[in-house]
Amino acid sequence: MERVVITGIGAVTPIGNTAQEYWDGLLAGKNGIGPITQFNPEGYKASVAGEVKDFDPTAYIDKREAKHMDRYCQFALAAAAQAMEQAGLVQGSFDPFRAGTLVSSGIGGIQTFADEQIKLDARGPRRVSPFCIPMMIGNMAAAHISMAYGLKGSSFSPVSACASGTHAVGEGMRAIRHGYLDIAVVGGAEASIVPVAVAGFANMHALSTETDPETACCPFDARRSGFVMGEGAGILVLESLSHAQARGATILAEVAGYGTTSDAYHITSPDPTGEGPARAMRMAVEDAGMTPADIDYINAHGTSTPINDSSETNAIKIAFGDSAQRVKISSTKSMTGHLLGAAGAVEAIACAMAVHEDKIPPTIHYEQPDEACDLDYVPNQMVECPVNAAISNSLGFGGHNATVLIRKYQN
Repeated sequence: MERVVITGIGAVTPIGNTAQEYWDGLLAGKNGIGPITQFNPEGYKASVAGEVKDFDPTAYIDKREAKHMDRYCQFALAAAAQAMEQAGLVQGSFDPFRAGTLVSSGIGGIQTFADEQIKLDARGPRRVSPFCIPMMIGNMAAAHISMAYGLKGSSFSPVSACASGTHAVGEGMRAIRHGYLDIAVVGGAEASIVPVAVAGFANMHALSTETDPETACCPFDARRSGFVMGEGAGILVLESLSHAQARGATILAEVAGYGTTSDAYHITSPDPTGEGPARAMRMAVEDAGMTPADIDYINAHGTSTPINDSSETNAIKIAFGDSAQRVKISSTKSMTGHLLGAAGAVEAIACAMAVHEDKIPPTIHYEQPDEACDLDYVPNQMVECPVNAAISNSLGFGGHNATVLIRKYQN
């Protein structure tokens, strides 16, 4: 089977609009959460979010085309442009039918849907934009990226709520490993800081109702009370090792393992036993031919909800046994908020950079330990230490669990 490596990364996030800005922000413990500015949140239970700031889509997309894309697609194309540039891939330099696109979105163009519904109600059906459907549907980020770069291989969008981005990375890795593709552009994009989404998540008691950006998102802390909505995109260029070597590409890291399971338990709540995520973690570690003792860092799902953080802690204990007390864990959502379908992608990028630079980003806002969350969550300050292998966990509504393992590339 082919080994799979990362040759390019791109990100648009609440703490930086390039992959390097994002990574620098993580290491600095930068808080990207603040009061919602995209609409007036008065009367809403939740009033803070991790918004992308100072984003100019026309830096990456023709102005006219950008008008016909939902914000989540704009984020995806910007991140893809960064990743493809870093990878050094241009049309004509690869077999287009051996290059695929697996880019997810948990919700898709919900802003477009909301805007066009208002037009329909106020002005009638003839006023709904002919671009409504292609702007709204969740596959369109993958479609736009494939068209922009002439990627004619398999192109689709895994949709598994908050596990979508990790499923995209894992399934892209499998497609290359088993010989279906040489290149897979993978990741996720989301832009759901819109009234109906914030109201819906808040009314199901999923979102934090704290108004202070410094206390709203505190994963694994005893004060945690709900997640904070984020937005953005993360894109990775995956290649077979042989393809990357043949063209002299710079290799950032290797995607070496993938595991995925389902809780089969509840539409929103994770199984409190943690058995599903534990099995996904074990599968990813075994898939890479490694043991729990070989893993130096876990980028946790770590949403800052009472149930998720305790059940994920339990899952890590089940999967890692004696190594659970040693491994370093952090939730980068403490800085970005929860990017939903894009979360797994930006968090895979964090793992790739952690193994590339031997640095582990912190969990910020950590002040009050919880006896149900009693592992090493790298509180408040980044740590420099050898990071040979890292895993990223994503756990989605509906019980979808996915883990990818990323390790240092060694020839």
